[in-house]
Amino acid sequence: MPSKTSSESNSISRWDGLLEKTIVGSFTSIGHKVRSRGWEPIDGSAVAGKTVVMTGATSGIGTEVARQLAGYGAGLRFVARNEGKAETLRHDLISSTGNADISYYLADLSLVREVRRVAAEIADTEPAIHRLINNAVVLPPERIVTDEGLELAHATNLVAPFVLTNHLVPRMLESQPARIINVISGGMYAEGLRLDDLNYEEGEYRGTIAYARAKRGLMILTKLWAEQLRSGNVTANATHPGWVNTPGVETSIPTFHKVMGPFLRDVSQGADTILWLATAATPATETGKLWHDRLPRPEHRFKRTVETASDRGLLWEQLESTVARI
Repeated sequence: MPSKTSSESNSISRWDGLLEKTIVGSFTSIGHKVRSRGWEPIDGSAVAGKTVVMTGATSGIGTEVARQLAGYGAGLRFVARNEGKAETLRHDLISSTGNADISYYLADLSLVREVRRVAAEIADTEPAIHRLINNAVVLPPERIVTDEGLELAHATNLVAPFVLTNHLVPRMLESQPARIINVISGGMYAEGLRLDDLNYEEGEYRGTIAYARAKRGLMILTKLWAEQLRSGNVTANATHPGWVNTPGVETSIPTFHKVMGPFLRDVSQGADTILWLATAATPATETGKLWHDRLPRPEHRFKRTVETASDRGLLWEQLESTVARI
């Protein structure tokens, strides 16, 4: 494939900057179409024969990520709650890719005891883990509390990846080089860390805010894992896929889906940077960053959302305390 000329690269870079400023243009399919003109095809050979553990594989972007990883020849291990959906996905992936090295673990990721159990099961079963993709997400229409006393979005979108990742990090260190990839959301730009109300007990509940707060927390955890693992060959990065047309978006935020429908990304566009982070050479040497459309992006767009180093440490301590009492 011919390399891009300097003038083509400069043009793409200018457009990228303009799209970033608009935010809306950056997150929609327009942003992807403009930027992807300068991209090389993903080379999946980096994960062929490697073990990839992921959550959120049975729908939306996650299914596309799983399909591509299976096609690259990865040993795919996904965590799912519904056994029927899990078995259907496993069968479909094997049939469509010819890759039989695909299996699943069952767990309800909204429950700490279930995440703890499945993490131990994965660590006991898998001799190596080369990639961990935390992709599972919920956006509740109303405040729902699990039987462990946690608000559902907080439990699933933040506590679950905290528990799962911390349990699997030792195996990843043994398997290095390895990569942690956390899927967040551009919605976090509107929300800062709420250490005084992680469980969303105060004020009128809004699912979109609970979702955004949890994703802000996951971005912070990404940076903390990057710092903790810097001496080893395990990277931790986050990505937001933009606004993607998925069943979850249509169900959870129908008005947004109706208004933005023509401009939403398809699942392959939403999955691209997740797959790029799992396979490309650049992310192997970068850690603690937020990526969107294959480039590092700012973690904050408003001063009011910026947390301190002390805040990040307190978040970790609060999550540890939450998990310890369950």
